[in-house]
Amino acid sequence: MVIVYVEESGELAQQAIAFARGLDDPLHAFTAGEALPVSGIEVVHVADGDAFSAYAPAAIAQALVELVERLSPSAVVAAGTERGNEVLAHVAAKLDLPFAANCTAATPGDAFLVMRVRWGGSLLEEARLDGPVRLLTVQPHAIAAEEKAAGDPAVELFTPTLSDADLVGRVVERVAAAAGGVSLAEARVVVSCGRGAGSPEGFEIIEELAGLLGGAVGCSRAVTMAGWRPHTDQVGQTGTKIAPDIYLACGISGATQHMAGCKGAKTILAVNTDPEAPILASADYAVIGDLHEVVPAISAELRKARGG
Repeated sequence: MVIVYVEESGELAQQAIAFARGLDDPLHAFTAGEALPVSGIEVVHVADGDAFSAYAPAAIAQALVELVERLSPSAVVAAGTERGNEVLAHVAAKLDLPFAANCTAATPGDAFLVMRVRWGGSLLEEARLDGPVRLLTVQPHAIAAEEKAAGDPAVELFTPTLSDADLVGRVVERVAAAAGGVSLAEARVVVSCGRGAGSPEGFEIIEELAGLLGGAVGCSRAVTMAGWRPHTDQVGQTGTKIAPDIYLACGISGATQHMAGCKGAKTILAVNTDPEAPILASADYAVIGDLHEVVPAISAELRKARGG
């Protein structure tokens, strides 16, 4: 048996389920607080109680530990998101087991042979993962999501035993983003800009183009560090990992950490004044030019094509 920790239903959850299906059968899922809609699973185990009304990583991990001790799975899998990695790190500490994060492949055996992403995506590491229970997270967008299966899984609720220490760290408030529109993680088109924007006002043309394309605005880490855009807009290893159909990167050099966040894009278009910029090595198309001239020109052509 393999248990898949599902933090939220969606594409990343189905990617984790697809990954787990290659390890063992049957597949069970674990969720905290509510039975999230997932498919391709035989049973969903739901940790019940007020403690799970908000995200509390140590409490979720303790519930998962109790489930592991009761069911004795061969492995526990989660999506390699910030929360997925955090919860399984807590589980590993509680069970005193090794943990392999951001895996792209795994071969079952007495010890699992795993391939995982390291150094912001610049290195693939092959390693052996041993132990009575193998703990793994799946690199986002490295595995094709499993198509949703018909039928609903059985749901079993349980109430774990928690201590005060399990509730020390938890979400107590949520502040909605000021801007609406398309989510960066789910957008099919992302238009990003780096320091080449020159200033916060330089993003006005980026926002205009993203709006015309029905996409989301992204940025590099340097931009968020300068305070020009919020961290929620950052694409990269320490930001959001994206997999749009089109990624238009303007004035972004393409450091390893940034490319780790956009390597899932199906097509990358780069606009840069530097013909030697590292991002050009990964770009499918490139325009060597000033983004302040190129981006408005693209927007103008789009409006013209639409009769606007």
